[in-house]
Amino acid sequence: MLFNVLLISGGLHILALLVLGGITIVKFVIPDEAQFEEPPEMVEEAPPPDVRVEIKPQAPPQQQAMRNLRMQQVGNIAVSAVDVSLPSMDESFTVSAGLGAMGGGGLLGNTRGSIGIGMSDVSVFGLKTRAERILFVIDANRQMVTDKKGGLNSYRVIKDEITDMVGNLSAGTLFNVMIVDRRRNKFFKPQLVPAGQEVHQQLIQWMRPINADANKPGLEGASGATRERLETLPEDPIARAFSWSRDASNENAFITQVALEQDVDAIFMITGYHRGFQRVRRQPTERENADWQRITSTRKYQEQLAEHQKEVPIMQKRIQAEMTKINAERKAKGLPARVLEQRHGVYSNVRELDLNWQTPHPGFQPAYFYEARELEKYFKGLIDVLYTDKGGVKPSVNVVLFLAGDEAMRKEWEDQLKDYVRFFGGKYRIIRGLDEIRSSRSAAETRN
Repeated sequence: MLFNVLLISGGLHILALLVLGGITIVKFVIPDEAQFEEPPEMVEEAPPPDVRVEIKPQAPPQQQAMRNLRMQQVGNIAVSAVDVSLPSMDESFTVSAGLGAMGGGGLLGNTRGSIGIGMSDVSVFGLKTRAERILFVIDANRQMVTDKKGGLNSYRVIKDEITDMVGNLSAGTLFNVMIVDRRRNKFFKPQLVPAGQEVHQQLIQWMRPINADANKPGLEGASGATRERLETLPEDPIARAFSWSRDASNENAFITQVALEQDVDAIFMITGYHRGFQRVRRQPTERENADWQRITSTRKYQEQLAEHQKEVPIMQKRIQAEMTKINAERKAKGLPARVLEQRHGVYSNVRELDLNWQTPHPGFQPAYFYEARELEKYFKGLIDVLYTDKGGVKPSVNVVLFLAGDEAMRKEWEDQLKDYVRFFGGKYRIIRGLDEIRSSRSAAETRN
């Protein structure tokens, strides 16, 4: 009985499962038949008619036009000197990034930004630098051709060194040459000019007569020699002192400023006297003049001065006789005439020829000076005006000091010279006598 009940219950459950399963399959598993909308009716349109374009070939160029074209060689064109300084602009700039040697400057101003197009390697008596605007300053004073320095023959070597260097400059390099004889000077050109073969030959001819005659040393009697005026800070008391005194230190400072005013990158000085930032002689004050006046008004001073002045023309005749004797002996040996230094006139000659006064001069007024530290401060301000304030860089100043073989050069003097070239970022060299200056030449082997 129990077994039958279980069979009936199991059958009912199976039946219920079949009914429910069939309903689920019909409702959820079998999808409804998809319904699609009928597409709109397409209307056929006739294609547009064919369009045909005829392309005609271009006619060949006329042969006559080609025959009218001709080529002509251009060369040896003479160009007048052109001022390469361009108008300055308010904005400044600095060129950099892989363009060679550079410098900052006003965009188109006198102190340039350089891209190195006209850069040249320069070597003068072994002093080397690299620049594109160069000034050569050559001392032509009598002291450069004195007998102990090799006379006129030594100066010929100096001229050859400079002209050789100019001949080896790159075509784009600008240069000038300045001959100085104390306060008198003479420029090769009114302004910097491009290097080249033609201007090189002009320079050789221009320099040939300088110190070629013992009777006309330096710029004595030379045409075109002038006394330059300082253009920058002319009212500064130190600048006025440069022009006031003929003292050697004043002349050196004066020439330095004239050279700096030429707007250059490098300066080479060849001179017979240079002690760097040596103190500069100034004008005495009213009180200093009054003190000296009291000394010179004494009877003792006046009597000795009168006797000395009587002896001056006698001493000049002694000097002339001594020079006649010396030059006759030199001529017999095939040597050029001797040249005496004339910085202090008859007094320099007496000292150089070892002559003695019977009545010495009673004494000159004491000298009063601006000290070296004041001079260095002045030149720093001068460089600011000429270069730094315009975005430029001060030029290097290099000095070749030409001395006699036995000429004194104290350590303190050389230290002053060393400080001077270090201030300007340059170099110096001391050369003595004819043989050494010959062996020191380096311009001829310099190539650009």
